[in-house]
Amino acid sequence: MVKVRIVGVPEHFNLPWHLAIEEGAFENRGIELSWTDIPEGTGRMCAMLEDDETDLAIILTEGIVKSISQGNPSRIVQEYIASPLQWGIHVHAQSPYTSIEELQDGKAAISRMGSGSHLMAYVHAQNQNWDTSGLSFTIVNTLDGAVKALSKGEADYFMWEHFTTKPLVDRGVFRRLADCPTPWPCFVVAASNKFLSENANTLEHILEVINLYTSEFKQIPSIDRTLANRYEQQLEDIQLWLSMTRWSQHQIEFQVIDKVSTTLNNLKLIDNIKPQQEILFTRQ
Repeated sequence: MVKVRIVGVPEHFNLPWHLAIEEGAFENRGIELSWTDIPEGTGRMCAMLEDDETDLAIILTEGIVKSISQGNPSRIVQEYIASPLQWGIHVHAQSPYTSIEELQDGKAAISRMGSGSHLMAYVHAQNQNWDTSGLSFTIVNTLDGAVKALSKGEADYFMWEHFTTKPLVDRGVFRRLADCPTPWPCFVVAASNKFLSENANTLEHILEVINLYTSEFKQIPSIDRTLANRYEQQLEDIQLWLSMTRWSQHQIEFQVIDKVSTTLNNLKLIDNIKPQQEILFTRQ
């Protein structure tokens, strides 16, 4: 049995992985796939890939492109979610802010530097024609940390996935002012170069399994109820999310990586644009 470590956020996007693990689909291929939830998100997962604390990560596209561009010895092996991520822009429910424009000089709560919440704050600021050099941040690590930071006034706004934060909006903890979708497919599967050099055949089996599960995922009977119960979401929210979300079974397109790299470079978040072959893994 080949042991493989994989990490991802504890969110509804990753249910296909959990179903495949629970049903023994990887074990049937001789693979012991060990999943670890990482509530700190993409910034933490990038560090885990770099420090050989994991072999694989289900990770935000912009985060891993930035990390690889800065020397992380990893590659993107496949697109996972082909649709954009809907980033909700949240303030504390008792906050005086009522419009996006009022946040221009505000402080953003982020999980960590290099995370999606950090990078998308720049993308959002650029969309608003704000001076991105003036952005300021409070590192909060997790969603719970963001709740505390906004309630104490240590940060003014927080960007996180719309549906994951929807229960907090419903309970009157956060107020969502708007959404900011990513201008590219949101999640990819990334692997460390060490794992790729030693386990390319194992990777093929892993991708075959997960691609089968994701291609059939929406057809699973009552999958909307399963998701709602498992992730403590309202059924109508999950149904809307499912209608907006597309899983992928292919490598991400070159032009997408070019767009991400160019955006990061223009925002001065990376110093240079890496060649495609240093970001994408070419499967045999």
